[in-house]
Amino acid sequence: MEMGIQPLDQLLGRLGLQNSALVSHSKEQLTHKVVAKGRKGRRLALKAQLKILHALNACQSEVVYQLSDLFNYKAS
Repeated sequence: MEMGIQPLDQLLGRLGLQNSALVSHSKEQLTHKVVAKGRKGRRLALKAQLKILHALNACQSEVVYQLSDLFNYKAS
C-alpha cells in the first residue's frame, strides 16, 4: 500500500544523507531497499521503521528523532 512520500525523504535531504549512510550506520540488518521503500511511502512494518529510526539517530547526534518525525502513518 502506498502512503505517498514520507517526511523521512525530506529529512534525509535536509540533513544531506543518502540511503547508504543509514545502511552503513545501522547496527541491525537494514538494506537499501527497505530505506528506499520507506522514503517512497510503501507501508513498512514497525520493525523496519524502527531499524530506519535507529540508523538515523546513529548517523547524527544533534536531534533524537521519533517515528512520528519520519512517517505519517502508524505501522501495525
